[in-house]
Amino acid sequence: MDEHARVAGVGRRRNAAAVAAPSAPATDDQLFAQVERWRADGRGVALATVVRTWGSSPRPEGSHLAVEQGGSFVGSVSGGCIEGAVIGEAQDSIADGKARLLEFGVSDEQAWEVGLACGGRVQVLVERVDDELFGPLLATRRAKRPVALVTRLADGAHALVFDDAVAGELSLDDVQLAETRARLAANRSGALAAGDANKGANEGALFVRCHVGAPRMIIVGAVHITQALAPMAAIAGFDVVVVDPRRAFATPERLPNVEVSTEWPDEALERLQPDAQTAVITLTHDPKLDDPALTIALASPAFYIGSLGSTRTHAKRVARLTEAGLGEAIPRIRAPVGLDLGGRAPAEIAVAILAEVIQTRHQQ
Repeated sequence: MDEHARVAGVGRRRNAAAVAAPSAPATDDQLFAQVERWRADGRGVALATVVRTWGSSPRPEGSHLAVEQGGSFVGSVSGGCIEGAVIGEAQDSIADGKARLLEFGVSDEQAWEVGLACGGRVQVLVERVDDELFGPLLATRRAKRPVALVTRLADGAHALVFDDAVAGELSLDDVQLAETRARLAANRSGALAAGDANKGANEGALFVRCHVGAPRMIIVGAVHITQALAPMAAIAGFDVVVVDPRRAFATPERLPNVEVSTEWPDEALERLQPDAQTAVITLTHDPKLDDPALTIALASPAFYIGSLGSTRTHAKRVARLTEAGLGEAIPRIRAPVGLDLGGRAPAEIAVAILAEVIQTRHQQ
């Protein structure tokens, strides 16, 4: 694998106007959908991945930038200070098929120019997208099956690690597999602590990029809080479904661009099958709607369960669910739902709920 050290902002085909201040990075689904469109059009594509960052990096490890042979790109690997250089190297990788491990030094002055707090160093792996590796990866993503891509940075050897299988040329021992699967379960990309025992510290560096579907948020009750919470959660990267059998509430006019189900909550949750990447929030105040949803959520691995209501309302809820035999699981319910930010307006409560969901997800 080629290895280069570059100073931010000196890429040979840099278009400063295009890359100095990129818009919000695309989601993984958007980025890989664009990769597939480019490949369907017969264009060469390279994928750049952040594999090591400085202390206050604007983009976390695992962030992607996809580049097609003409220089068009989607995604981001920084706040704008290294994109130009990465795009140039990506075009070279498309042309010669060689992976590149790039290291950039970003000065404080350069960082300030693109709105970052401070400079530092960042490593970016650039690889041409080919059928041998990325064909199976893209197919797995389309099937929404969680998978971790493990890469040995020294030579670009790969392994695809599922919860029950392993594929690829890179051989991993039991310790490395266990750590990779732990990262996959937590959706936490990063360097593998175990490394490669057969190589030196630098040669044996292994990087894990987790590919897990977007987290979901199932909201029971198409109420005023939901009208604010649903679009906020979508912006934060959640796939949102609102469930409310009351058709007067669950209308496109009240919830534009939101997936809405008018099934009864227990039927909807049985179909949606909350998993470890799902938050379930009940907001109706109506036991006939909230309790059946909570009953299913409490039996699931959902990472967050929250329910609207005062302390008195929740006490009654606890009594009902305890009588239904759910006493041991009730402490999983966040009630009153949301962080105590002091707000009372529907939009303020929505902010508090989303903040607690995000906090809980990242504390796992």
